[in-house]
Amino acid sequence: MFLEPSFKGQRSGWIEVVCGSMFSGKTEELLRRLKRAKIANQRVEIFKPKKDVRYDDQAVVSHDDNSILSIPVGSSEEIFDHIEDINVVGIDEAQFFDEKLPSVCEKLAIRGLRVIVAGLDMDFKGEPFGPVPSLLAKAEYITKVHAICPHCGNLATHSYRLTSETDTVVLGEKDKYEPRCRLCYNMGNILDLKNA
Repeated sequence: MFLEPSFKGQRSGWIEVVCGSMFSGKTEELLRRLKRAKIANQRVEIFKPKKDVRYDDQAVVSHDDNSILSIPVGSSEEIFDHIEDINVVGIDEAQFFDEKLPSVCEKLAIRGLRVIVAGLDMDFKGEPFGPVPSLLAKAEYITKVHAICPHCGNLATHSYRLTSETDTVVLGEKDKYEPRCRLCYNMGNILDLKNA
């Protein structure tokens, strides 16, 4: 599906990506940018994957309990059904979307929309996660946010899984994950045994 560009006095659009580990403030930064767009009287719509129901079925909720009502979608292309008269599109938990998300975001930007995307850049194995790496390649603006490693106090860049589950997608919070710096992440279970 290709959307015709809208050039009637509209600036060109762009893609912003906010990425990092779990508990680094990605959703908080997404919500901050969307609230500022609303203050500027821009029309905003936010989307999240239907499968993410950790906090709420419809709202996007940060770990600090800030929230904004969103439209849960089953696929990235469903976003096209909800963008009439919109200036800014927010997308949370990008890593859970399908591989068409970068193409969808690019088409929205060509259409003149500001697209702000938040998501994990790496999975619990430290590997690139879902469509986020492709989004990073296509984005005009990238912000990498960091948590703090609870073991050494350095910047945390990795999401360390505390359980033995091996599926790539395991929804959870502090009961299943903690942020770690590169060194503590790679030390792995040694730290778990010391703290037991």
